[in-house]
Amino acid sequence: MPLILEIVTPEARVYSDTVDYVVIPTVEGEIGILPGHLPLLSQVADGELRVTKDGTTEGLVIGDGFVQIQGDKVSILAEHAIEESSIDENVVEKAMQRAQSALNEAKDSKIDPAEIERLESVVRFSVAQLGIKRRRR
Repeated sequence: MPLILEIVTPEARVYSDTVDYVVIPTVEGEIGILPGHLPLLSQVADGELRVTKDGTTEGLVIGDGFVQIQGDKVSILAEHAIEESSIDENVVEKAMQRAQSALNEAKDSKIDPAEIERLESVVRFSVAQLGIKRRRR
């Protein structure tokens, strides 16, 4: 019996399909989910999420969020998520450079801690995207 995987961000449903296996990056390390997994709620970390279906594995990059496993349904609510095929390295590099510049400027001025966290999240998500894209070359 396959798993039902759904990944939702504030902007859209990024992924919805039945899969055989999924590996999710969490703050405590990667977790592999097979059908029949025990119920679980965990915090998702920035990184590569791997989905295996019919013997083929594809990657997505996911950022900050939560995963709930209930029966054979895996629901992920994430701040960011993108399929590997949709990653544009040039756009990601520019976004990362802008965020790093803003962080460097923030060290010299008083900036809202929430804004610093947002910028750091952009950098982490960018690094994860570039990592998956460059590793597959």
